[in-house]
Amino acid sequence: MAHTPCVLVVDDDTPTREMLLEALATHGFRALQAGDGAGMRRELEREAPDLVLLDIRLPGEDGLTLARFLRERYDVGIIMVTGSGDVIDRIVGLEIGADDYVAKPFDPRELLARVKSVLRRIQARPDAAAAPAQNARRVPFGRCELDLDSHQLFDSDGSEVMVTHMEFDLLRVLLEHAGKALSRDQILTLTKNREWEPFDRSIDIRIARLRRKVEVDPDNPRAIRTVRGVGYMFVP
Repeated sequence: MAHTPCVLVVDDDTPTREMLLEALATHGFRALQAGDGAGMRRELEREAPDLVLLDIRLPGEDGLTLARFLRERYDVGIIMVTGSGDVIDRIVGLEIGADDYVAKPFDPRELLARVKSVLRRIQARPDAAAAPAQNARRVPFGRCELDLDSHQLFDSDGSEVMVTHMEFDLLRVLLEHAGKALSRDQILTLTKNREWEPFDRSIDIRIARLRRKVEVDPDNPRAIRTVRGVGYMFVP
């Protein structure tokens, strides 16, 4: 039987939450709901969803705190829901490890498109348990190693460095085009994230986050180079 994707909606506004639940159910998703961080944790104890749709403005723990909690403990997609003018919150959310964001007020069709996009990236990942560990293809990337089979990043001491699905896609694309400068538009095309605009800061934010993970000195990057006027290039 095919897996039905499960989405957990975390929003303290009841009408918004009910609208999202109805839209998700109409398009074939299983939807769970919570009105705050405590409710989110209760739902996570019952079932780990495939994706969490997380409002930033929540009572008690805010969405940014909860996004950090999720990224540290669960392998789930995260889409932040922000106010239309909350640019800083969007940037911080992406730096924490959110896969995408959508601004209120939003068109439910746009939100569903973003949900499907993130889930496609998640579902495209091969099952790491399906192949023996000795068959994993690990290649050097800065001070780390990228495992192309399990979609994981490992530090020099062998410990796993957590990366989001989009971050892995960026590493893979840069690796596949080593020594070639890629524009932001090319990166969007190669990572199949055409819903973002080439001038969107999402790529720059993720590059900066990746540099902190793979570079010996993130302030003087040697693996992921900035090519002025073009974009970015991986130098093995």
